[in-house]
Amino acid sequence: MTSLPPRAGRRCHNALNPLHSTVYFSPDLGRELAAVGIEDDSAAYFAARSAAMGAVGAGAVAATFYNFNPELVARHLPAVWETASPEEVLAARWRAADTTLRRLLGEETIASKELAEAAALALHATEACTRHARPLYAAHADLPVPSEPHLAYWHAATLLREHRGDAHLAALLLAGLDPLEALVSHTATGKGMAPRWILATRGWRRADWDAAQNRLRDRGLLDAEGELTESGSALRAEVEDHTDRMDLAPYEHLGAEGVERLTDLGRGFLLTAFAAGAFPADATGRG
Repeated sequence: MTSLPPRAGRRCHNALNPLHSTVYFSPDLGRELAAVGIEDDSAAYFAARSAAMGAVGAGAVAATFYNFNPELVARHLPAVWETASPEEVLAARWRAADTTLRRLLGEETIASKELAEAAALALHATEACTRHARPLYAAHADLPVPSEPHLAYWHAATLLREHRGDAHLAALLLAGLDPLEALVSHTATGKGMAPRWILATRGWRRADWDAAQNRLRDRGLLDAEGELTESGSALRAEVEDHTDRMDLAPYEHLGAEGVERLTDLGRGFLLTAFAAGAFPADATGRG
């Protein structure tokens, strides 16, 4: 087996994961879930992402999603399943993914041999994913693979996202970063969500954010201006390195050439989606 270049798996993940995430920013998901009775944005997100696990309660979702305020989760779960079943939500999510990808990528790309190739490569990588201690991945791995290439690609990206995500939570625990400290420190890298988006969507208050910043300062990880210290940057790098090691198997299975090809294809699709307005312009950063 050809060894992979450093961080090759992370780069591939970073090319695939955002296209999966477009569905959660898409008005199509809101419309499809409203059609089955789920109109609240937070309820829609919790239901859409957790439906693969069945009619779970707030505890399971707070644990597996990690960085949401449990009070916000409990406002919507398990009550949301009285409005629509997990099966209805999953069907709505597939319809939203189909509509969103067609709108963002265009019919020519949807029908292209490149997208079919990317789907085959991504699915091949998932063959080496493991279920143990990965609840969100394992739940999604039980879902059938769609026959349409663009949905098969989105499904494979979902599996790879949740496989890495479950590992990332273990790395955060090892680093001693609680849910809000993880968000604050990630935002301080300049790559995470902007604080106003976090406060608006994760259920935390400004006082919670400020308290997390103070805890990180007490540990010497954040400076007075809210920037990462040298120790803070080193800890965030360590979290990503631990995550890389726990998420290496699918990319080793795909091989160096396959990973490079999938990364290139994924970046192309992602650039197209970005140009089509897939994400709000102010969703990331320190502002």
